[in-house]
Amino acid sequence: MTEEVYGVNVSDIIEQFLIETLGDELSVNFNRNELAAYFSVAPSQINYVLSTRFTPERGFLIESRRGGGGSVKLIKVSDDADDVIIRYIEDTLAEGIEYGKACQIIDRLTDDGVYTPSEGGLIKAAISDKALVAPTVIKSRLRGSILKSVLLETLKNQSGKE
Repeated sequence: MTEEVYGVNVSDIIEQFLIETLGDELSVNFNRNELAAYFSVAPSQINYVLSTRFTPERGFLIESRRGGGGSVKLIKVSDDADDVIIRYIEDTLAEGIEYGKACQIIDRLTDDGVYTPSEGGLIKAAISDKALVAPTVIKSRLRGSILKSVLLETLKNQSGKE
């Protein structure tokens, strides 16, 4: 779905543009078709970027309005780091989690300064398919359990509890 132009991924360029447009604001409105025309891509490319790069795990919500000619509102969720961790523990990890989604959670917490990039990388390595020597059908549950333990420990350390 992604296309490279001069060695640069178009999805990366669109993502960066949206992040810069958002700036310090909590939300930004734009027209999907106009944005697609600006970048000379199909509107489905904009949908792809929104659905993979601007997820709740990364701290974003998307509101799409029908009948508005492709009107989209991108919202940055500004939660306290502890609230984010608790929400992930309660909602996301109960039934297991796929590696890509787990990485988005770790990236969000790294962006929020909860983890250093090195710590985030170590956590990702520990929950990767390669590290989880188990049948495929239980890897997501095992990954969810490990990530839940890491997040609980993080929450405990952030709260100053031993």
